[in-house]
Amino acid sequence: MTQKAVGFIGLGNMGAPMAANLAAAGYRVTGFDTAGTTAAGVTNAATAQEAVQDADIVITMLPDGKILRAVAEQILPSLRPGTLFVDCSTVDVDSARAVAEQTAGAAVLFVDAPVSGGIGGATAGTLTFMSGGSAEAFAQAQALFDIMGQKAVHCGEAGAGQAAKICNNMILGATMIATCEAFALADKLGLDRQKMFDVASTSSGYSWSMNAYCPAPGVGPQSPADNDYKPGFAAELMLKDLGLSQQAAEAVDADTPMGAAALELYRRFVELEDGRGKDFSAMLPRFSARGRDS
Repeated sequence: MTQKAVGFIGLGNMGAPMAANLAAAGYRVTGFDTAGTTAAGVTNAATAQEAVQDADIVITMLPDGKILRAVAEQILPSLRPGTLFVDCSTVDVDSARAVAEQTAGAAVLFVDAPVSGGIGGATAGTLTFMSGGSAEAFAQAQALFDIMGQKAVHCGEAGAGQAAKICNNMILGATMIATCEAFALADKLGLDRQKMFDVASTSSGYSWSMNAYCPAPGVGPQSPADNDYKPGFAAELMLKDLGLSQQAAEAVDADTPMGAAALELYRRFVELEDGRGKDFSAMLPRFSARGRDS
């Protein structure tokens, strides 16, 4: 059986391990990244167009919608009808839908499939994919999702994957802030952090931020808090995703005050304080160091 050829554009912290997992599974993967980064088992190309030449499948993992649109413009003339194009970037819904329209015009199957699970999930092949596109395109992408992740959900037509990711990460940003606030308050009330975790993690305070990614060092499963808040998911990426959520909320006239408040707090943390380059859970030492009127 002939190995399928994959052109993978965007070999950053997430893209490189995803591409490496596909190569390890037997796909012929050719990659390109503007920073010149590489991935195990992946053949490097000099340009994005070269990476997708003769590809059966194209996967992108890019920083934002503007870059996604530009890359799509560059590579679409090189794609054969019937090629599968899977975008795993987290971008605005409008950009996902615009690229879907472009690919439809070129008879290319398109899936917007942003991911959840961070660098650890990308490396371990345990990501969750939130997918938008036709049922046919999603079915063709399923084999890839099975290698790079542990779960894939077909959320609807083009743009639905991005909508799901934006809503999910708005929940994540708000719950992480609430979790960090609670630990900082518990400290000042003289409550032991482990006792706080033992109660909240098994009662109504249960959440992914508390139970799986606890922001308090030495409490709960190992997390970036135990590594001096070196990022698994950087605060500036959370800021980006919360910005996308509020952009989407404004476009459809949705009232999201908690999302808006979380965006403002992460903006202050990243742009005015020392949050850039730290994990998004580093909000805990930020709150711990502040008083009520700080």
